[in-house]
This record gives sequence, C-alpha cells and structure tokens, in this order.
Amino acid sequence: MSHAYFFLTHQLKSMDRLLLLVVLLWGRMALGQVQSILSQADRQFDRLSFSKAAELYEEALGKTNSLTEAQRRSALVQLAYSYRQLNDMKNAERAYSNLLVNGELPADLSQHYLYFAQALASNGKYEAAQKAYSRYEATQGKPSGDSVLSELHKAADSRNESAYTLEFLKLNTRQPEFSPVPYGDGLVYVTTAKKGGFLGGKRLLDLYYQPDIKTGQSTGSRGTGSFLRRPLGRDAYTAATANDSRTVGFYGGNNIAAGLGYGDVPVSETERFGKSLNTRYHEGPATFTSDGSRIIFTRNNYNEGHARRSTDGVNKLKLYTATQVNGTWSEATELPFNSDEFSTGHPALSADNKRLYFASDRPGGFGGSDIYVSFWKDKNWSEPVNLGADVNSKGNELFPFIDERGTLYLASDGHEGLGKLDIFAAQLSPDGMKGYKISNLGEPINSSGDDFGITTDGQRNSGYFSSNRKNGGADDDIYRFTRQGPVYPCRELTLIVFDAQSRMPLPDVTVRVTGPDTLNGKLLKTDEKGLLRFCLDNNSDVQFLTNHAGYLENHIGFSSKNLVDNQPVRLDIPLMKPVVATTTELAINGRVLTQKGREPVVGATVILINECDKSRQEAVSADNGLYSFVAMPGCAYRLEAKKEGMGTAGSFITKDGKGDTDLLMFQKGDVVRIDNIYYDRNKANIRPDAARELDKMVELMNRYPSMRIELRSHTDSRASASYNMTLSDKRAKAVVRYLRLKGIDAKRMVAKGFGESDPVNKCVDGVTCTEEEYQENRRTEFKILELN
Repeated sequence: MSHAYFFLTHQLKSMDRLLLLVVLLWGRMALGQVQSILSQADRQFDRLSFSKAAELYEEALGKTNSLTEAQRRSALVQLAYSYRQLNDMKNAERAYSNLLVNGELPADLSQHYLYFAQALASNGKYEAAQKAYSRYEATQGKPSGDSVLSELHKAADSRNESAYTLEFLKLNTRQPEFSPVPYGDGLVYVTTAKKGGFLGGKRLLDLYYQPDIKTGQSTGSRGTGSFLRRPLGRDAYTAATANDSRTVGFYGGNNIAAGLGYGDVPVSETERFGKSLNTRYHEGPATFTSDGSRIIFTRNNYNEGHARRSTDGVNKLKLYTATQVNGTWSEATELPFNSDEFSTGHPALSADNKRLYFASDRPGGFGGSDIYVSFWKDKNWSEPVNLGADVNSKGNELFPFIDERGTLYLASDGHEGLGKLDIFAAQLSPDGMKGYKISNLGEPINSSGDDFGITTDGQRNSGYFSSNRKNGGADDDIYRFTRQGPVYPCRELTLIVFDAQSRMPLPDVTVRVTGPDTLNGKLLKTDEKGLLRFCLDNNSDVQFLTNHAGYLENHIGFSSKNLVDNQPVRLDIPLMKPVVATTTELAINGRVLTQKGREPVVGATVILINECDKSRQEAVSADNGLYSFVAMPGCAYRLEAKKEGMGTAGSFITKDGKGDTDLLMFQKGDVVRIDNIYYDRNKANIRPDAARELDKMVELMNRYPSMRIELRSHTDSRASASYNMTLSDKRAKAVVRYLRLKGIDAKRMVAKGFGESDPVNKCVDGVTCTEEEYQENRRTEFKILELN
C-alpha cells in the first residue's frame, strides 16, 4: 500500500467521522429546537392563547422525525383542542383525523372521539359524524344505535326546517348578545358593558334591557345602539369563557339595564339602577320570579367590594339574588350552595318559583359542567341535585331554561348534535329531579355553529335563542323564532310483526296503511327480521292492517297527536293462526286493548254471549291481548270483557260474522269519545242522531253502577273564545240532563265545557274549513273519574 493511498484513505475516514459528528450535532440541535417549540406551544396553551399555541404546534408537528409517538399524540391533542376553541372546525377535523389515523386512543383520551364527531357535524359530514359518535359511545360502554344522528338529520331535522321561521334582531351588534330572558314587555340579555368596564384587557359583560322587543331595537340611554363596540372578531370575553371553552368555571356574567319594567326613565334613574347590580366584574345570565320582583343572576365571585379566588387561582362564578324595591335593585346576596372552588351559574326558575335549575362544574358530575336543580324549602334553597346521566353527558351542559309545562331546555356539546353547542329539550320527572327523553331541536334552531340560551312558551310557539351562526367566533346574536308547523314533524315508527305463539318474526308480511295522505293506501312489506320502519307525520291517526298466508288478519292503530316528545315508537303486531273450525262453525278471533294507547290487555276475561239462546262462552286474553272462540253461525253475538279496575262498551257480531272483534277497555283517567255526538252550529240541544248514541251511554252507566264521569263538550273555532266556552258548557249540561232523564243519578256526572281550546283537526282561528271539519270539533267526550 503506497503512502499516498494510505493518506487518502485515512483522510476519507476522518471526513466520515467528521460528517457523522456534524449529523449528530445537527440532530441534537434540531431535537432541542423542536423541544423548545413544544415547550412554547404548551405555555401558550396553558395561558389559553390558542391561536399562538396552534401555530407553534403546527410548526413542531412539521418536524415529525424529531418527535416521539407520545409527543406527536400530545401535540395533536392540544392542536385539535386549540382549533376547537378558535371555532376553526375544518382545521380541528384535520387535526383529529391525524390523531386517529394510527389507531385507538387510550381511555384517558376517549373524549376526543366526541370532539371529532362534533367537528365533523359542524362541517356538515353527518354520516361520518355518526360513526365517530358510535365510536365514542363504544368507549363509554353504550350500545351503538341503528338510527341516531344521521337518520335524525335526514328524517327529522331536515324536515323540521319549515317548522320555524327565524328573525335576526336589530339589537344585535358586532359584540356578543346572548341569553335572552323575557321581562315585562321586553327582553333582558347579556352583552358588553356600555362604557368602561374592562377586566383582564377584555370588556365586561352586563345585562341590558330591551324595553319594546317588538321593534327589535334599543332606544334611549338604555339601548345598545350607542354602545362602544369593538371590531368584528375581537373576543369580548375574558381569556376563556363558557362560550369559548364550554367550561363554566371560566365564563363571565351579566348586569341588568336601567328602568327594568318601567317605560321611559331618566338617565339618573338608569345609572342608579345599574349601580345597584353592576360591579367591576362580569354579571351574566339571569332569571326572574314570575312577578318580576326578584332576580337571580350569575356573577364572578365578588362580595363586599372584594374578589375571591379558588385554590388554583381562578375567580369562579356564583349565583346571586336581589329584590326590586321602588324600581331599584337591593344589594345582591349569595345563594347558599355557591363555592370558591367551583363555578355555579346560568340560573333558570320554574313557573312556580320553587325549582331553580343551573349549570355547575362542581365535583361529582358527569362531565365538564352539568345541570342541577335546587328546591325552595323553609325559605332557603336546598342542596342541589344532579339531573342524571340522561340529561348530563361527558361534555358540557349549560344555559338551562324551563317552560311553564315543565319542559327543560339546555345547551350541550356532549350529546349528538349538528355542531359544538346545540339546544336540546328534555322531559322532567314529576318531582323535577331527573330528566329523560332528551332530544335535539334540529334545524333551523340548531346549526353547525353554537346555539344556546333559548327561552320559549310551553307550546314552543315562539321564543328567542342565541347563536354565532352568522359571523362565528364570539359574535353571538339573538334570534327570534316563530313556529309554523308541528313541534315534532316526524316520528320514527317501527312495526314488529311476529307469530303470536312462537314469538318468531314474520318476514314478507303485507301491511296496508290507512291514514295520512303520504301513506294512505300503501302496501308495505316487513323485512327479514319482521320489521317495518318509516317516519310518520305528527298530528296523524294511522291504522295498519296485516295480511299473511296462514294467519288471521290483524290491525293496530296509532296516533301521533298530543304527544309531548319525539322519541321513536315501536308497535308490536302479533299474528295468530286461525282456530280450526268445521264448515258448520264460526271462528271469532280478536284482541283486548287499552282505550289509551291501544296496548294489549293481559288476563282479561272475554265473554261471548249468543243472542239466540243467551248461552255464554269465556276465554282469557293472552299476553298479546289475543283471544279466540268457536261459535255457531246464524246467530248474532255480543262481546264483553272484564278486568279489575277496567271497563268496556263491548262489541256486537252480526249473524253473518261481521263486527269489530277488538275490545277496547278504559280505566280511571281515560278520556273516551262518544261517537256521533255532534251539535248544530250555535246550538246546545241534543239531536236525534246524538240521542241514539247517548242511549248507549245510559247502558254503559247501568253496566258500571259505581262509575263516575265528567262530560266534556267542545265547540268549533268560530265566534269568540268566551262565547264558545259558554256554549260548550251548555252542551255538556244538556248531555247531563238527557242522562238524568234516562235514570242516571246526577251525582255520577260532572259537566264541563272546553270551548274551542282543544280541536281535533286544523280548524283553529284564522283557518277556513269545511262544515264537516268544523263539526268534528263540536263533540262530546267523557272522562272516567271513578271506576271500581
């Protein structure tokens, strides 16, 4: 080996070592740089500076080779969450997609499946959102349903768009206006302070009063028209708020405008009113007693001129109350269940002022913030009760409102919806301590943005709510809605047809539908599981007649009228093989059903009476309500049924075997319509056709001598409401007089008129109908008050 070759080789090896050393040094420098970027990003995230944090996380994730898998996952989690807080749902979706691309998340991060579903829903990707919701539910131990968000959106929400019209109120500005509450003839709502009022560099939130909501504009010194406003896109909240982070603990509050409930008031009075409630902290969503004399409102933890913080340094929210005396609010006092360590806010009083619903992130809840209720007892508010898992979720439930019928409304980002915050309605248990049957209000009240802070009447005819759908971000606005159609435009209905004996499903069963125009006369078939699914319009009466080879026909009715929820309904239709009868015999097969709901009555004694020789047969209804007899043809038969606490009008089978074999049984509390009890317009006398039907009522009263009833008469919508109430009362009393003349004791009857308040069809004030349609409402029913 020559000296030259040795020198060259040695030189190359030295260069390799040098290059390796450079690479190692560069790698360490790059790794250090990435670590520095991640540290900066984490600091910005902890400071709730989500915009800067997102930029830094994006920069760090661009250097993937320098990150461990754990660092990459943590950065993606923080990045996606930052975009959520910035209401940038497209980038949030992208970040969550990258987070989930490498498989399942650990249990402590399962919440991000929910956030991913919300991002997809906000971007209109409902089918993908449904899959993400199902994935999230699986991590929570919940079974995945067949038809949740995607079907809800396609079948119900999309059809609900025409049910409401929305108005964008003129009082809205480029700063937030939200959480409207009726007060007097106007609205109290939350917005930024008129002047001054900064906290942490952000303008304070106060309550203001719109005295004449019909105009939708503020007037005079109490209006928002002259308020100092910031440019679009500037967040008027503190660093993290309930409207931004959905965590009640960081959310600001409200303050009420002057002259509340008093017409025009001088500026000095306005200022005096404001000073009694406003502080240099946030005041927020409020509620009032039914007489308007007391307010309960949200405020930062501020008492006697001093702010208090939790052990982790956060100024939490509390609920305060004040009383109005001579137009001025008294000094605000705390409610007893507040704490320095957690937030309590967003109050809502029931119509009787005895229940207070609110949002709180106190320990022991199901998620970030839950809905609680406290009861007014012994002149104080009781220890709060959580409304339970049917209302509260792993996410945040906020902004409760309860109408006069006891329906609870709330905003949630934890239940399946169309965006981040959606408005839901829930039925409350009679004691008000639990909620159930929670349902999304659908479009157009909900959108892909944040929708919250609703207030409405018991029929949901009209009301107000808040949304940032117009400009997004923190620019919340108040909308007025008016209902144009039914509250629940679509009811998911599932029919299950099966063999009555074996309980096995029957496929390919022909079902004839009679009822609504869209379904009337249609022939449908059950699938391989014996199922038939469709969406039924509300305010509909529908009948299903089944026909299958080797089985008796069966029919079942269903009414979607007067239902107070939009939950799916399942109807069981058992089919029975016919009783084998000889050519000289008659088979009579039927069912015993409840008058209300047409549910099977089990264990009823069914009696078949031969009208030729008065002989009797008895059978007991099975668990599906079915019974059967073998009878002799050529005779008419009467059907009756007996069961403790129940009664029936019975049925009649003609000599040729025709007649209704389904027996309807009523019980205490049922309202039963008397067929063909109609009246001439403006008349209360009993017509001859009505007298024939009332004679059947006499027979029924004689059959059940202990039965007491309330005779309920109704009118059509023509004439004034007061006139119609008087007329219906006369009609009810006319029925009672007729029954008394037939020997029925007056003590067994109560007459009551309902006027035009309860129509059975569309014929209300302002709607023109045919004479036949008007006559349908001129009717009489009876309610069972006692039945032993």
